[in-house]
Amino acid sequence: MITRMRNLERIREISAVAVRHGFGYLFERHHLVGLLPRRRRGRHHPSAQRGEHIREMLDELGPTFVKFGQLLSTRPDIIPPDIVQELVKLQDRVAPLDFAVIRPVVEAEIGLSLERAFESFDPDPLASASIGQVHGAVLPGGRKVVVKVQRPEAPKQVKKDVELLMQFAELIEGRIVPSVSTVDLVREFSRSIDRELDYVLEARNAMRFSDHFEDDESVLIPVVYPRYCTTRVLTIERLEGPTLNTSEVAALPLDERRTLAETMSSCWFKQILRDGFFHADPHPANIVYLGRGKIGLLDFGMAGSLRADDLEEGTRLVLYVMRSDIAGIKRSLKRLGVQWSPAADELVSQAIEEAFARYFGASLRNIDMRSLFRQVFEVVYSLQLRLPTRFLILDKAVLTLEGVISQLYPDLNLFETASRYSRELKRNLTDPRKVPVRLQRYAAEYAQIMSEYPLQLHDLLEELRSGALEIKYRHTGLEDVIHRLDMLTNRLVVALVSIALGGTGTAVGILVEGGPHLAGLSAWGLPGFAGSLFFGAWLIYAILRSGRL
Repeated sequence: MITRMRNLERIREISAVAVRHGFGYLFERHHLVGLLPRRRRGRHHPSAQRGEHIREMLDELGPTFVKFGQLLSTRPDIIPPDIVQELVKLQDRVAPLDFAVIRPVVEAEIGLSLERAFESFDPDPLASASIGQVHGAVLPGGRKVVVKVQRPEAPKQVKKDVELLMQFAELIEGRIVPSVSTVDLVREFSRSIDRELDYVLEARNAMRFSDHFEDDESVLIPVVYPRYCTTRVLTIERLEGPTLNTSEVAALPLDERRTLAETMSSCWFKQILRDGFFHADPHPANIVYLGRGKIGLLDFGMAGSLRADDLEEGTRLVLYVMRSDIAGIKRSLKRLGVQWSPAADELVSQAIEEAFARYFGASLRNIDMRSLFRQVFEVVYSLQLRLPTRFLILDKAVLTLEGVISQLYPDLNLFETASRYSRELKRNLTDPRKVPVRLQRYAAEYAQIMSEYPLQLHDLLEELRSGALEIKYRHTGLEDVIHRLDMLTNRLVVALVSIALGGTGTAVGILVEGGPHLAGLSAWGLPGFAGSLFFGAWLIYAILRSGRL
């Protein structure tokens, strides 16, 4: 209870920040004025720069809110495109901790003093973020490494902030955007940030990428040193070279930048279309230029996965697109997990037809991927389609990659690179030798589904028999009616309290005959009248403060 009360005060602070950035109108529109201090109340209006204001607000609220904004930037199915474009600009940067705080964490985690574990350990961090910071070091034998160390307070602070976000999400659930569950969004964020807190998972991701690129001389994955890795400390090989966001890379000759862009596009499409496991955060600071078109990858905390049937169905989708088969495209999208209501079926068909009309006859070189993705996201948002999370992460990765490549060499077209790998997938899909394997997998999947039906039916019947079956029903559009009824009830209470106060005070003053009198009324009735007046005034003030009078 105490924690929730403290959180409520923090929620009021957050609400005040939201008002300062121009979002007070939302609190009035959705009857949440009670969350605001009275001095912050007032009318506010939507701004054309709402995405920019949201980004600035999250920046002001702190690192956890920045990370939450970064998560929202991967959800173009529920977040309007203009807001997504701003949220992708959020950067997780905080002041580094003093080395005296970091040193005990490293020593406790690896079980050795720094002097015994490392030949040298640089006390000045190379980079710092909300969850951890990175230091340069040298292992025994002269191997240069970077050591990522988690901040001591990070797990507790993250837990506290997620609890706060959850409480705020519960308060606004179904109000701001009725079709979106804010509680589910916070749960998704909680799972995401829990993975980010586990450095062992990041180490495993790096080793998996290393296996996939073992024979590729153009891509280097740093070596992981498991002896020096725990959930809170990650030690990997240090890659020497400038990252892609430096002036050194910007000054490279045009031919070298083209080679570098081709290496990057080939690297990511191998991950996506061949391995089904991809680095989901290819921004310039996570890519090191190693010379002669070679690159090294950094930061493996965010990775995405695709299933084998995703790649097969994706190939079918490409074939349907090439044949302009709208019905086939819709079937393929549904098999991939894209959901829409039956009422939106005709609108989905129209959106696909419009896309064909816009790009009919255009060569791959003339199609701007960023513009295409933006149009896709606008359709997804406007039709309220539901996309599987794995594809949302993929969309973000490809868009980030396209942005980096356009800075290096704008004339390189990602569609042409992707088409080379798609042709290989098409050959695999139509290869007669692969059909028995595919049929065997389908048979195993259907057998598993059929075996679960009796258990599911048994559970359903048990719930019916015990009376434990719940049917959830939500009638939308009643919020304003309920709010008006609430206001009418409060006004009735105020009127009754006012009548009762006046009647009680008058009756006491008139009916008491003994004792001193003031202006013809008994003085003994005045304290009771004053007390009743005080409590009545307090009740009226409380209702006024809630904004429901």
